[in-house]
Amino acid sequence: MSETVNDNELEYHLRTVSARVLDEFGGIFAPETIQRYLDENRSAFADVRITTFVPVMVERFTRERLRALAQAEGTLEKEVPEVLFVCTHNAGRSQMAAALLDRAARGRVHVRSGGSEPADQLNPAVVTAMQEVGLDVSKEFPKPLTDEVVRAADVVITMGCGDACPIYPGKRYLDWDLDDPAGKSIDDVRPIRDEIERRVTALVEELTTPA
Repeated sequence: MSETVNDNELEYHLRTVSARVLDEFGGIFAPETIQRYLDENRSAFADVRITTFVPVMVERFTRERLRALAQAEGTLEKEVPEVLFVCTHNAGRSQMAAALLDRAARGRVHVRSGGSEPADQLNPAVVTAMQEVGLDVSKEFPKPLTDEVVRAADVVITMGCGDACPIYPGKRYLDWDLDDPAGKSIDDVRPIRDEIERRVTALVEELTTPA
């Protein structure tokens, strides 16, 4: 598909997305709940410039939110620890951390990320820096921080987002003090990436080593 689609094509793809998500989660949630999440997430990405990405983004984010909601409510069992990375724009630090943790954990940890004020695209220097270490994040997208993903997390790691993340009892909260890559050159982003990787490696070891 091209970078833009007309309204009829977009509606067709979104209806297909709705059918798949309703089929997957229909045994867990009422159809009205699922449709509400689909509608909310479509609105969240209403301003995305490359409209061919919208159905993919809506589907992925809806699946993540519904899975998190089911985990938080106890209707879906957690198979591995859940880690949530939060920064302001979800366009740099938290995206790098999520990708690096996902690779390092090799399925032993599930990771999500979100932003208190999500940007409209990832930082291009971050995309380049991650390509240098063999990770393609070019198809990722900034996502808003939502209540259910915080509730589902076992470990919440904030990165300069202040008090935007709600606090729930029984969770482990960490704050990683890292420079914001926004507006920085690739040379300045690399040390941030490498420090995140160092911390992620230690986190995986801690979360996956038997007590």
